[in-house]
Amino acid sequence: MAYLGPRLGRSRVFIPGVSAFRLLGTLGMADMGLAVSRSPLERLDFDNVALKKLPLDSSEEPGQRQVKGACFSLVKPQPLTKPRFVAVSHEALALLGLSGEEVMNDPLGPEYLSGSKVMPGSEPAAHCYCGHQFGQFAGQLGDGAACYLGEVKVPPGQDPELLRENPSGRWEIQVKGAGLTPFSRTADGRKVLRSSIREFLCSEVMFFLGVPTTRAGSVVTSDSRVIRDVYYSGNPRHERCSVVVRIAPTFLRFGSFEIFKRADEHTGRQGPSYGRDEIRGQMLDYVIEMFYPEIQQNHPDRVERNVAFFKEVMRRTARLVALWQCVGFCHGVLNTDNMSILGLTLDYGPYGFMDRFDPDFICNASDNSGRYSYQAQPAICRWNLVKLAEALAPELPPDRAENVMDEYLDLYNGFYLENMRKKLGLLKKDEPEDEILITELLQTMHNTGADFTNTFRSLSQISCPTEGESEEEEQLVKKATDLLLEQCASSEELKAANKPTMDPRELAMLLSMAQSNPALFQMISDRTTIARQLERLSKLKDLMETSQEELKTQQAEEWGRWITRYRKRLAREMEGHSDAQAAQEERVTVMDSANPRVVLRNYIAQNAIEAAENGDFSEVQRVLKVLEKPFSSQPGLELPAWVGGGPATERGERDEGDEQLRESTARNPVPYDSKPPAWAHEICVT
Repeated sequence: MAYLGPRLGRSRVFIPGVSAFRLLGTLGMADMGLAVSRSPLERLDFDNVALKKLPLDSSEEPGQRQVKGACFSLVKPQPLTKPRFVAVSHEALALLGLSGEEVMNDPLGPEYLSGSKVMPGSEPAAHCYCGHQFGQFAGQLGDGAACYLGEVKVPPGQDPELLRENPSGRWEIQVKGAGLTPFSRTADGRKVLRSSIREFLCSEVMFFLGVPTTRAGSVVTSDSRVIRDVYYSGNPRHERCSVVVRIAPTFLRFGSFEIFKRADEHTGRQGPSYGRDEIRGQMLDYVIEMFYPEIQQNHPDRVERNVAFFKEVMRRTARLVALWQCVGFCHGVLNTDNMSILGLTLDYGPYGFMDRFDPDFICNASDNSGRYSYQAQPAICRWNLVKLAEALAPELPPDRAENVMDEYLDLYNGFYLENMRKKLGLLKKDEPEDEILITELLQTMHNTGADFTNTFRSLSQISCPTEGESEEEEQLVKKATDLLLEQCASSEELKAANKPTMDPRELAMLLSMAQSNPALFQMISDRTTIARQLERLSKLKDLMETSQEELKTQQAEEWGRWITRYRKRLAREMEGHSDAQAAQEERVTVMDSANPRVVLRNYIAQNAIEAAENGDFSEVQRVLKVLEKPFSSQPGLELPAWVGGGPATERGERDEGDEQLRESTARNPVPYDSKPPAWAHEICVT
């Protein structure tokens, strides 16, 4: 792993007027030994402002309970047996002024960063929030597995850009998987290697992709065990308890303000702090003063301040989801309790980066209705913002909130088109037809089953038309077409993708019910779901009647038409440029910095998880290193670590009963930047 030297650690203390000799003379040998061996994590400068400024439930009563009139509850993290590091992010730990190398080599590091030991100055607590889950108000939720450890003051010399994004001057640290809290409900407050590695890796790759996100500092695993039914198949197995460290300016979310909600008309549930309107005002003051200081300073009128705050949250959310769409990221569980009040990607569960482009892509196998599909994300984020506005009333007048929300769609489209133009290398001119060109590109990708990430990455290799080209236009279009055909799906892949997910008998029954008993039909299904199943059947029928050769010809014709239009648009882009070569180089540079070479595809994460469950953590560390430079080629890091037969660590850590997951070394390896292998389509994330 790359070495990050000691950074910003307070290793020397100078006391004015006291000589170094005299100072040393006041220390006994035991004190000196303690000073030398002190853990770097014991030097963190905590300033837990949230617990000072927001109501705190001081009860440490064990077990699930309603927490009324409080935003946080004090908790006691539960220690793990033999905690040890799987991986650390040097870049994320540097936010706290820590050296990743120093933390990795610290004997107390795994204990402190799993919650097994409490760092000096840390005040473990769990946050109370509510949420709308899959469109229904769920009442009290809260940190069921996450645990606030405290807020660390930003170390001297931090990047000014980071300080601009985090004006509070502190970083909140959480551990996720440290045991029971008042909000654990029927669960045990623990996380396992699978979920911890996925959250750790995705938190970091999103940052390096340029998408606003919470960060992850480390993953710790242990000899402590919990029972999990991986596939909900009735075959539970023991898995290792693991903990991920999360870092952000704050983990407050839309649902934080829903604890004041009156009884919901559909579910009957209400927020635990209903009627405590003074706490809502207190929370608003805290969030705006700490994280939106410019709004606080520029709006002395309270209502105007709150409107400006909501407008900025709306703007950040629109920008965030536009960036998700442009990298093919699907969150999977866009409930209001998973939406950051700072516009950060928050809570990485059953997320997924799209492989074959499909606007109906659903990454969460539990999302049967497709509520949180890829193409639904912009509308769902708008829906969640409306729920936030409702939660902020009367501090935020409803009519003012409605006016703000009227701007959402235009803002989102603006952010989306701005990023898409970069991805297509349309840098000099904004033409109205660009939106049509982008739509036709996505439609062609969908029709041909093209890989989302690799198709966009390939576009920079399509040349701009120039005067005196040595090759004919037809030859250049064919060359570009052949390039993109490499990313298209085969006939068998498309047949598998278009196979209906509903049993034919169930589909026939629902179609009959829609005609004979519409009221009952509306209770158990919806027309969108049925239409999607019928569309799949229609496509499957067409594919069954088309040979592979015919399909490839169709795909080539579709791509040829789009590439011809694209090159005409590039020609207009070049008009007025005296140095065509320089313009072309600039275009390629911008495109290759907007279209990643590698993202965290499910199969890449799965390989790392399986290796770690076998006791080999090197693949997690290797994948992190690759993902830290997602836009660059990294010689020597093209393939998984196990391909070269590299040394495995701690081989004795195999989990029981999971041989079906131990197949990575037997699979044909593919580079990190390739289309997914066939077995990847069998991965199920819930």
